[in-house]
Amino acid sequence: MRMLATAYCDRGPTKSGVPAQHGVVAADIRRLPLGTRVRILAPGERYAGVYTVLDTGSKIRGRDLDIFMPSCRAAKRFGKRPVQVRILTERRNRGDRVLRQAQDERSW
Repeated sequence: MRMLATAYCDRGPTKSGVPAQHGVVAADIRRLPLGTRVRILAPGERYAGVYTVLDTGSKIRGRDLDIFMPSCRAAKRFGKRPVQVRILTERRNRGDRVLRQAQDERSW
């Protein structure tokens, strides 16, 4: 699936309650529910890899994706770019079970 990606560096808690950290993305939960695991396909790029949707954003709509980066400088340099995304596992249940599991998966 083709999506438009941006990056953020806010280290506060995510929508799921897990602190923002490497491996976290924000998405429109109507398209990618919390707990969904995705792979960003970008050979040779540092941001390529597997991420878990654990956050949302007021400006994240539809096919938008916001990738957490620990460096605000890197997030700003990232800008906005199209990315290819493959859904690995999709969570339909956004209940407490998904949030507890996300909090337990601290080693991405």
